[in-house]
Amino acid sequence: MNDLVAVLDACVLVPACLRDTLLRFAESPSFYRPVWSEEIMAETARTLHQKIGLDDRRVQRLITRLREAFPEAWIDGFEPLTERMTNDPKDRHVVAAAVQAGAHTIVTFNRKHFGPDTVSPFGIAVQSPDEFLAQQHRLHPTLALVKIVEQAAGIGREPEAILATLGTSAPRFVALIRQTHADAL
Repeated sequence: MNDLVAVLDACVLVPACLRDTLLRFAESPSFYRPVWSEEIMAETARTLHQKIGLDDRRVQRLITRLREAFPEAWIDGFEPLTERMTNDPKDRHVVAAAVQAGAHTIVTFNRKHFGPDTVSPFGIAVQSPDEFLAQQHRLHPTLALVKIVEQAAGIGREPEAILATLGTSAPRFVALIRQTHADAL
């Protein structure tokens, strides 16, 4: 549906509900094509294990499912670009992966590590997950609601439960869904 390419930083892949929403938006009919690297996924796995407390088996099962569901998301060959990046050293691999993938945006909570002067020369925008999801809703409002309803049904919950959980990480997106689709919720 869309030629948009977005690198998902590790921090947006950790919260389960947010990860599920972002990935559902990447499923057919897709709003965008997600991209990540082994480094991004390793950081996601470390955080899920060390900070969230998921055991290694569950973390590896998640990584395997992501590899199977989104084989085209895994990017490599960007490593030589990493040393040319000027953003925060800990996140240079993210910008290098974005450049290699021809990404339009990096979706992250950690915007301070991706200053405009470090990504704009490559035509890359940096968006919070809230901004990114709200933008996708503005482009595809009905389908965005369908994907939220499907997400809720997939775990046996009501859409409002998904929106309540997403409200902490994507409040503007949730407000848009509620405003635009009040009669459908």
